[in-house]
This record gives sequence, structure tokens and C-alpha cells, in this order.
Amino acid sequence: MASGTKNKGSKGSVKAARASVVAKKGAPWGTIAAVVAIVLLAGGIFGYAYTQISAAKKFTVSEENKDPSVNIDGVVRKEYPAGQHVKGTQRVAYDQSPPFGGPHDEAWAACEGVVYPTAVRSENMVHSLEHGSVWIAYNPDKIQGPDLDKLKGRVEGQPFMMLSPYPGLDRPISLQSWGHQLKLDSADDPRIEQFVKSLKRNKYQNPEPNAACGPLGPGVFDPASPPPFAAEPPGPDAIPMDGKGTEAQPSGQAPVPPTGAPTAPATQAPPASQ
Repeated sequence: MASGTKNKGSKGSVKAARASVVAKKGAPWGTIAAVVAIVLLAGGIFGYAYTQISAAKKFTVSEENKDPSVNIDGVVRKEYPAGQHVKGTQRVAYDQSPPFGGPHDEAWAACEGVVYPTAVRSENMVHSLEHGSVWIAYNPDKIQGPDLDKLKGRVEGQPFMMLSPYPGLDRPISLQSWGHQLKLDSADDPRIEQFVKSLKRNKYQNPEPNAACGPLGPGVFDPASPPPFAAEPPGPDAIPMDGKGTEAQPSGQAPVPPTGAPTAPATQAPPASQ
């Protein structure tokens, strides 16, 4: 009996010793901290991805989001009737500067990623807006050098994009889409990309988003020698914004060039990817 009691006492001592060792070790705080850090990192990555996806959808055109530009601060919107065409010798008394809708020349300005080095006649540029293009205008006295290069990089080679100087512009930069305008001070402003994504070839906001945008050629509209910008105010014979005196023309149809003038065919644009 004494031997059994001694053995039991020995076992109890071993258990007590083990418990003491475990107690001395304490909780594995390093492991816990590592697990917590991993969980927080994963949560941060997920949260960032979710934020990015939500932001992208914010400026993506869809049946539920027909005018994403409502999410962009500073965009001016106006309703304009489409298809009101004037001749190359006529001026329009536009209500905005630069104009972004209203009566326009029967010949559209080439807008397949064209960077115009000189100011272009507004009546032609507005027609291209009707076809779903975005026109970036800039004040040549305020936007130069690296800032101008940034704008060129956004336009060159990009379908349905145009860039041109606009003398006397009241802000350094002005973006135009049919019925929409956004004026900015910096070529680094993120709203430039948002505006383009929201409105370029937007089938819900542009009257003819799949119409041609290619060059019409000499005698009609030659991007190598476009009709010049008119700095002086339009005269009393200018076409008013109500379109009185304009001619209706079938959607997307190119004007007939003068007899004997060469012209390049205007290619039909591929459907917009929405």
C-alpha cells in the first residue's frame, strides 16, 4: 500500500510539473499576431479590390447607369436636338464656349484620335460630338509643354477622340461630349478619364453613337487642312440655337463634296463596346 501511494504521488508531481511548464510558456502571441496580420492584410486587399470594382462600375455605361457623368463633379448638361445641319459658309450663334451641341456643319471633323495643332471651326467639331466623340479643347496660352503632351497621350490613336486648341478659353481645359461639358484646370485631373469613360460613344447620350468618324477628305473636311476657327463673334445672319434655317440630313450620311473635289470615304465605326 505504501508503494502504491508513493507511485500515485510521483505521478501527481509529474502532472504538476508539466502544468507549471505550460503555464510558464504562456499564450503563443507571436503566432496569434501573425494570423491577425494575415487576416487584416487579406481584408485590406479584398476591400481595395471591392472599392476599385465599385469605382469602375460607377463610370461604366449600362442600362442601369445611362449617364455615368452624373457622378462627376462639375459636369454641365444641356438638351440639344440632333440633325440640324448648316453649310460650310454659315456660322452658328452657339450658347456655349466651346459649344457642345446644337446646329452644326453637315461635315463632321475627323475624330479618330486626331490631334489638331491649330484651332478648328466649331461647327465641324460639334458634328463629331453628335457621333459619340469626345473633344478636348485647351487654352494654348495656359496648356503647353508636359501638360499638352499628357492631353495628346489621351487622344492620339484613340477612336472617337479629338484634341485642339481653343483660343480665349476661360479655363485651361474643356471637355465636350454631346450635351455635356466639363471645364478643368489641370491635365492630371482624374475627371478627364472619368468623363471619357462615361460619355464616349455612350449610346444613351449621343444621338448617333455608331456613325462614321473618319476623314471626309479635301473639299469636305480634310484633317490635314481643317476649316479654321473663327475668333470673331457670329454676325446677325448666324443660325440661332433653335435651328431655324438648318437642313435635316439622314443620320450619319456624309455631305456631297463640290464637283471635281476628291474625297476619302468615311468608314463606318464598329459597334461601341458597352
